Amino acid sequence: MAAGVRAEVWCGFRCADKLLPTVPTPGRRAQRQSVSVYLGDKMASAAAKQIAAEQVVAGFNRLRQEQRSLASKEAELEMELNEHTLVIETLKDVDPSRKCYRMVGGVLVERTVKEVLPALENNKEQINKIIQSLSTQLRDKGRELNEFREKHNIRLMGEEEKHTPKENGDGSGSKQSTAGVLVS
Repeated sequence: MAAGVRAEVWCGFRCADKLLPTVPTPGRRAQRQSVSVYLGDKMASAAAKQIAAEQVVAGFNRLRQEQRSLASKEAELEMELNEHTLVIETLKDVDPSRKCYRMVGGVLVERTVKEVLPALENNKEQINKIIQSLSTQLRDKGRELNEFREKHNIRLMGEEEKHTPKENGDGSGSKQSTAGVLVS
């Protein structure tokens, strides 16, 4: 065996067992650099594919989180709308000069029913508009998510393949590409 040191890592990439001299000569140094660049480019494409797949998964998860956030906010506002509706129905049957208490910015304020009722109805209308806006955004986000899934061939765990290979007249099935990203 020749005198030398076995090197396995150059520029952060694993190389095939190359024997390097212990005392580098100018010619050897230039050879090592060209080999590491060559192997670096080869390995960089594999690393780029891995990074691209990770970016696709991260983008998909980001879109799913945004969709969940919109749905959560919409559900929260619907509950608030139901509370406003219940209070408005209750106050309609009450004498307008009767005292009532309203929470404003964390402070309980004493008012009359005739002062509070129009404000509650206005709030209810505003909440309704926001819910409609969120519903539209949620629909758009769902479309965007589905387009992203189709574009990057993303399949969720437990989801079956939608397209089954069709058989040709000669009996051989045409196979579709199953390369894609599997997300849990």
